[in-house]
Amino acid sequence: MAAPSRSAPHPGRALFLLLVLIVAMLLGILGPKLFAPSQWGHRFKVGLGLDLSSGTQVTLQAQTLTGKPPSSDEMNAAVGVIESRVNGTGNSGAQVQPQGTNLLVVTVPGKGSQQTIQLVSSTALLMFRQVLLWQGSGAATTVPSANASPSASASPSGSATPTASPTSSATASPTASATGTAKTSAKIVPAAGASSSPSATASASGSASASPSASPSASPSASPSPSTSSTAFGNPSLVNKNVLALFNKLVCKPGDTQAWKSQVGYQNTTPYNNPDVQVVACGNNGGQWGKFALDVAKVQGTQVTSATAGLSTTSNQWQVNLSLNGAGASAFSTLTSRLYSNYYAGAQAGDQNDAILNQVAITLDGNVVSSPQIQGAIPGGNAQITGNFTQAEATQLQNELKFGSVPLDLKTLFVTSVSAQVGRNQLDAGLIAAAIGLFLVVVYAFFYYRGLGIVSVCSLLIAGLITYLAVVLLTLYQNFTLELAGIAGLIVAIGITADSFVVYFERLRDEVREGKQLRPAVESGWKRARRTILVSDTVSFLAALLLYYFAIGEVKGFAYTLGLTTIIDIVVVFLFTKPMVTLLARTRFFGNGHPMSGLDPVRLGAKTPWRSSVRRNPVRRRPDPAARTTASSQDPGGS
Repeated sequence: MAAPSRSAPHPGRALFLLLVLIVAMLLGILGPKLFAPSQWGHRFKVGLGLDLSSGTQVTLQAQTLTGKPPSSDEMNAAVGVIESRVNGTGNSGAQVQPQGTNLLVVTVPGKGSQQTIQLVSSTALLMFRQVLLWQGSGAATTVPSANASPSASASPSGSATPTASPTSSATASPTASATGTAKTSAKIVPAAGASSSPSATASASGSASASPSASPSASPSASPSPSTSSTAFGNPSLVNKNVLALFNKLVCKPGDTQAWKSQVGYQNTTPYNNPDVQVVACGNNGGQWGKFALDVAKVQGTQVTSATAGLSTTSNQWQVNLSLNGAGASAFSTLTSRLYSNYYAGAQAGDQNDAILNQVAITLDGNVVSSPQIQGAIPGGNAQITGNFTQAEATQLQNELKFGSVPLDLKTLFVTSVSAQVGRNQLDAGLIAAAIGLFLVVVYAFFYYRGLGIVSVCSLLIAGLITYLAVVLLTLYQNFTLELAGIAGLIVAIGITADSFVVYFERLRDEVREGKQLRPAVESGWKRARRTILVSDTVSFLAALLLYYFAIGEVKGFAYTLGLTTIIDIVVVFLFTKPMVTLLARTRFFGNGHPMSGLDPVRLGAKTPWRSSVRRNPVRRRPDPAARTTASSQDPGGS
């Protein structure tokens, strides 16, 4: 009967996979700078947390104005609002991370200020304001005084047709989110089944028929031309003197949702969160970024009862369904009726001033998130915002309306400020602690395992290299920052890696004590150690996972690095430690049990000598005292 075949070990394959992994990580780090060696140094940087660099960290507790815990959608919207606020001040490395169900941790690198703390802890409010003026982005241009007529007006041509054909978009909708993402043009129409002005109808797709009375056809679009223009559209006579001066001063840059506020003195949220005053704002209008002058808020976000994104049943396009409470419905009905009766016909005829005045800007945190054009009087408080939205755009607008309808009260719990010198001292202390721990493990490995200590040290170096590359990758692509607690997790990882090769080496030495040759002992010892290593690392990873899930603050950083290095330990043990021992077992130094190899059968007390070692390096066994005593008693006179 043939003996069962055994699969031969292939250490070269494992080492090749390890090499491929390291090369792949290096390519991921270098990325677009692969062929620019002068730029490589900038790619290999580890992001440092607040306690290792310098800056300010603010922990905020979020709750609704009624004291109830916020929903996940409201928390996500709050993260976007606060990121826009902080990054708009020039702190491009600021991070906002939700923790638990109601905590937000804001980390601002560099020197913090009381202004930043006040900025992130302010409540963001939702407002519905009529658009009074709009001007495309570019150099600031003086608008005529309040008593002067608008500088430009699209008058109807002499030829008239019975009806106005709104084939060109009759919308001028600034659509900037709090994060600066432009949406598509939008219109607001009565909800399905709601009664509106009988003189016009509006389909969900946004194409509207004009009133039955004859209207001159107009070639100009009802929305401002997306080409760069220094003309302001609207009616400056409706804007008060101070706001008009701010409008003339303001220059809106594309995508700017925060820095513009400092131009007009909006140093805190008080000016644009006041519903009883006119304000200025920046936003996207029909594909062109520009600035707005907005009227007092007729409807506030707290009057919104629901906002849901969904597909229209008639046009199969995404839309946002909006509902208002009693007071909001009444105010919105009055507003939409006035705008529709005064400006809709002119907008349909091509008057760009009326097209602007027929818009209602929805502002959140002072930024215009949408500016739909009114398509009819909207009684009852139920409306639909349409505009060829994608699902993502409709969902984003839904979340912004939800967040503004239930604004979160952000209470400052903790404020931590760290200077650059303190951060540097903590970083040095962490690195020194790691170096001491590594040195002690190396000394122990060589003292106890002798030649096998080479495998131990190389395993630690490989684990350290992969950990460094992983942290750099996370810094580049996930904005990971290493904190002091994270360094503690890396130091603990030294012990985890050391524990793995200790388990394997001890199992290997046990096999040698049983009298097995080294090559079979390497494989049988690995089978025994492999299960123990996997169980140990699994327990460690589960502990890190639970700690990361339930902990808050810096403890999360410790759990994160602990879990990361636990996975790396498994990779190193399977792809380097064991294959290297297999290769070394084939050498004369280790295979013959040299006294300095750490696998000397005499030193380990092997039961029988290795058969492969008898001819080359016979093992000298110590004489048995009992046998010598017996021989002496049998031959008293000697021989």
